[in-house]
Amino acid sequence: MLDANILIRAVLGSKVSFLLQKYFDQVLLVTPDSAFVEAETHLPRLLGYRAIPVAHGMAILDSVRNFVKVIQLPDYADFENVARQRLDGRDPHDWPMVAAALTLECPIWTEDRDFFGCGVATWTSDRVEMFLSASKIES
Repeated sequence: MLDANILIRAVLGSKVSFLLQKYFDQVLLVTPDSAFVEAETHLPRLLGYRAIPVAHGMAILDSVRNFVKVIQLPDYADFENVARQRLDGRDPHDWPMVAAALTLECPIWTEDRDFFGCGVATWTSDRVEMFLSASKIES
């Protein structure tokens, strides 16, 4: 389960893009619909700081969709209340990520500490390849 900050890193850096391309046909990479919305909201400002044309950055984000399956709210809505409870006192906008992870019984790839301790395994970019290499899709 990819958090919005990982989608943003796929645009702004090279490591995440490399990992997405390396593992997309071996591991099911997913994100809730809200993660792309969040990335689209924050990217223009971040691209401006780096003097990267917004259209170019948004095109890269759009290409990330080729590697990541987006799951829609109806698919994870049953876990909304549980996710909100687990994030109590943290960023309430993060509940879709936790709900989607609970629905699919999978960990979250993130750099956001709000997810740490919410009852869902989390992986950061500096460690996620250990998980991805051990999680290849069975044929």
